[in-house]
Amino acid sequence: MEIINAVKERRSINFFEPGREISVGKLKELIELANLSPSSFNLQPWRLVAVNTPERKKALRKCAFDQPKVEEASAVFIIIADPDAVEKNSARVLDSWEKLGYMKPEMRDVYLGMMKNLYGEAGSLTRKLFAVKNASLFGMNLMLTAKGLGLETHPMDGFDEAAVKKEFKIPDDKLIPMLIAAGYLKSDIKLLPRAFRRDIGEFTSFE
Repeated sequence: MEIINAVKERRSINFFEPGREISVGKLKELIELANLSPSSFNLQPWRLVAVNTPERKKALRKCAFDQPKVEEASAVFIIIADPDAVEKNSARVLDSWEKLGYMKPEMRDVYLGMMKNLYGEAGSLTRKLFAVKNASLFGMNLMLTAKGLGLETHPMDGFDEAAVKKEFKIPDDKLIPMLIAAGYLKSDIKLLPRAFRRDIGEFTSFE
């Protein structure tokens, strides 16, 4: 599917076909493509839990205000923002840049300093915003990729973050910007027309 069609046709689906699975191979393909998402300094501050077994989806549903789509979807992705990606990934990013010719060796400390200055100290609000912003780019890329692979999705904000962390053993210092349910539209459901969208004149200025 062309990207413009994917953007136009992507919808947030509430009713998934229960019992219809996505193969592990297809899930891995989806994740690998979504992982091409851009990120600040290529630091990729995201982690992912793909919840695709009936037992774990049932457990996640309890953390998501008992929403049926959590169990009915083929898989639900827990998008995790990792503020510690600066420390974890910076060396590999800089190694790659140097190897591929993006950066001269003598610039390594300069770029490392820029990362630390831009994203603040570990645990700071600046660092948390950095992680959430970039993990959300990954989440959007995952949804568009899913559409291209013939899947439907729904980004979810309705969940108890503390409960999700406890159930899935996610450290307290990580953040969960969203869950993304993925699967196939229930066969007897016909989608209503796309709902209200603001005119771009309401929120855009050209300068």
